[in-house]
Amino acid sequence: MERVLGRLAPYIYGVLRVVAGAMFAIHGAQKVFGLFGGKQFSLMTQLGLAGAIELVCGLLIALGILTSIAAFIASGEMAAAYFIGHAPRGLNPVQNQGEVAVLYCFLFLYFAARGTVALGAQR
Repeated sequence: MERVLGRLAPYIYGVLRVVAGAMFAIHGAQKVFGLFGGKQFSLMTQLGLAGAIELVCGLLIALGILTSIAAFIASGEMAAAYFIGHAPRGLNPVQNQGEVAVLYCFLFLYFAARGTVALGAQR
Protein backbone atom coordinates (compact mmCIF):
# COMPACT_ATOMS: atom_id res chain seq x y z
CA MET A 1 0.00 0.00 0.00
CA GLU A 2 2.85 2.39 0.78
CA ARG A 3 4.22 2.04 -2.75
CA VAL A 4 0.91 3.25 -4.16
CA LEU A 5 -0.12 5.83 -1.57
CA GLY A 6 3.44 6.84 -0.71
CA ARG A 7 3.76 8.66 -4.02
CA LEU A 8 0.57 10.54 -3.21
CA ALA A 9 1.63 11.48 0.34
CA PRO A 10 2.48 15.15 -0.42
CA TYR A 11 -0.87 15.59 -2.17
CA ILE A 12 -2.77 13.85 0.62
CA TYR A 13 -1.00 16.02 3.20
CA GLY A 14 -1.93 19.13 1.24
CA VAL A 15 -5.58 18.11 1.02
CA LEU A 16 -5.63 17.21 4.73
CA ARG A 17 -4.17 20.61 5.61
CA VAL A 18 -6.69 22.49 3.45
CA VAL A 19 -9.70 20.52 4.72
CA ALA A 20 -8.68 20.64 8.40
CA GLY A 21 -7.90 24.36 8.18
CA ALA A 22 -11.20 25.10 6.47
CA MET A 23 -13.18 23.08 9.03
CA PHE A 24 -11.39 24.90 11.86
CA ALA A 25 -12.15 28.26 10.23
CA ILE A 26 -15.83 27.27 10.05
CA HIS A 27 -15.83 26.69 13.82
CA GLY A 28 -14.38 30.18 14.20
CA ALA A 29 -16.95 31.71 11.82
CA GLN A 30 -19.69 30.20 13.99
CA LYS A 31 -18.39 31.98 17.08
CA VAL A 32 -17.28 35.26 15.47
CA PHE A 33 -20.14 35.82 13.03
CA GLY A 34 -22.87 33.42 14.19
CA LEU A 35 -22.73 31.63 10.81
CA PHE A 36 -23.47 27.97 10.06
CA GLY A 37 -25.96 27.64 12.89
CA GLY A 38 -23.55 28.96 15.49
CA LYS A 39 -23.98 31.50 18.23
CA GLN A 40 -22.08 34.78 17.93
CA PHE A 41 -19.89 35.78 20.87
CA SER A 42 -18.23 39.09 21.68
CA LEU A 43 -14.52 39.07 20.86
CA MET A 44 -13.93 40.20 24.45
CA THR A 45 -15.12 36.82 25.80
CA GLN A 46 -13.20 33.57 26.05
CA LEU A 47 -15.34 31.96 23.33
CA GLY A 48 -15.09 35.05 21.14
CA LEU A 49 -11.29 35.01 21.37
CA ALA A 50 -11.31 31.28 20.66
CA GLY A 51 -13.45 31.93 17.59
CA ALA A 52 -11.05 34.59 16.33
CA ILE A 53 -8.09 32.21 16.75
CA GLU A 54 -10.00 29.43 14.99
CA LEU A 55 -11.06 31.66 12.10
CA VAL A 56 -7.68 33.28 11.47
CA CYS A 57 -5.50 30.24 12.12
CA GLY A 58 -7.85 27.96 10.19
CA LEU A 59 -7.68 30.21 7.14
CA LEU A 60 -3.89 30.51 7.39
CA ILE A 61 -3.51 26.75 7.66
CA ALA A 62 -5.89 26.09 4.77
CA LEU A 63 -4.10 28.64 2.57
CA GLY A 64 -0.65 27.43 3.58
CA ILE A 65 0.42 30.83 4.93
CA LEU A 66 2.56 30.78 8.10
CA THR A 67 1.31 27.23 8.58
CA SER A 68 3.74 26.22 11.32
CA ILE A 69 3.02 29.27 13.46
CA ALA A 70 -0.75 29.20 12.91
CA ALA A 71 -0.91 25.45 13.56
CA PHE A 72 1.14 25.79 16.76
CA ILE A 73 -1.23 28.47 18.05
CA ALA A 74 -4.28 26.41 17.02
CA SER A 75 -2.84 23.32 18.71
CA GLY A 76 -2.34 25.24 21.94
CA GLU A 77 -5.86 26.64 21.76
CA MET A 78 -7.28 23.15 21.35
CA ALA A 79 -5.23 21.87 24.30
CA ALA A 80 -6.60 24.74 26.39
CA ALA A 81 -10.13 24.06 25.11
CA TYR A 82 -9.82 20.44 26.19
CA PHE A 83 -8.48 21.14 29.67
CA ILE A 84 -10.73 24.15 30.36
CA GLY A 85 -13.95 23.03 28.67
CA HIS A 86 -13.92 19.26 28.61
CA ALA A 87 -11.57 17.74 31.21
CA PRO A 88 -13.56 19.07 34.20
CA ARG A 89 -16.29 16.62 33.13
CA GLY A 90 -13.84 13.69 33.27
CA LEU A 91 -10.59 12.86 31.51
CA ASN A 92 -12.00 10.43 28.95
CA PRO A 93 -12.42 12.45 25.71
CA VAL A 94 -15.28 10.27 24.51
CA GLN A 95 -17.23 10.76 27.73
CA ASN A 96 -16.51 14.50 28.10
CA GLN A 97 -17.13 15.21 24.39
CA GLY A 98 -13.58 16.47 23.91
CA GLU A 99 -12.42 14.08 21.21
CA VAL A 100 -12.62 16.75 18.49
CA ALA A 101 -10.45 19.10 20.56
CA VAL A 102 -7.90 16.33 21.18
CA LEU A 103 -7.84 15.34 17.51
CA TYR A 104 -7.42 18.96 16.34
CA CYS A 105 -4.71 19.52 18.96
CA PHE A 106 -2.53 16.68 17.70
CA LEU A 107 -3.34 17.22 14.04
CA PHE A 108 -2.27 20.85 14.30
CA LEU A 109 0.81 19.89 16.30
CA TYR A 110 1.79 17.66 13.36
CA PHE A 111 1.14 20.52 10.92
CA ALA A 112 3.30 22.80 13.08
CA ALA A 113 6.15 20.30 12.88
CA ARG A 114 5.77 19.62 9.16
CA GLY A 115 4.82 23.11 7.97
CA THR A 116 3.55 23.91 4.52
CA VAL A 117 4.64 21.40 1.96
CA ALA A 118 3.75 22.45 -1.57
CA LEU A 119 1.64 19.91 -3.37
CA GLY A 120 3.94 17.56 -5.20
CA ALA A 121 7.03 18.59 -3.24
CA GLN A 122 9.12 15.91 -1.62
CA ARG A 123 10.92 16.26 1.71
